[in-house]
Amino acid sequence: MTTDEIVENIVKILDSKKAADIKVLKITDLTSIADYFIIAGGTSSTHVKSLAEEVEDKLSELGVKPKNIEGRATGWILLDYADVVCHIFTPDNRELFNLEKLWQDAQDVDVSDWLSDN
Repeated sequence: MTTDEIVENIVKILDSKKAADIKVLKITDLTSIADYFIIAGGTSSTHVKSLAEEVEDKLSELGVKPKNIEGRATGWILLDYADVVCHIFTPDNRELFNLEKLWQDAQDVDVSDWLSDN
């Protein structure tokens, strides 16, 4: 599966589980740690955990396994798929860490075609 397909699948999975304010930042030209950051919000720690588990389960079904997962017991779970890093936050942690501002020079990727109308 290509990097772009992984990004699209993660966005669709997060959207299907009602993640809030899903953003994709293309960071290829800014760092060597990854090509994309996906940032999404959950409504609570339980929702964040559920979102992360759904991404992990659905991508595993497609043969894509994470290199690493951090923060399973916190309000910020990071799923590392090498070229794609998915960050899922509680509202307070998303505001506190503010990755969108930290990576403001990144290119925003339009994900509107991947989101449901619900």
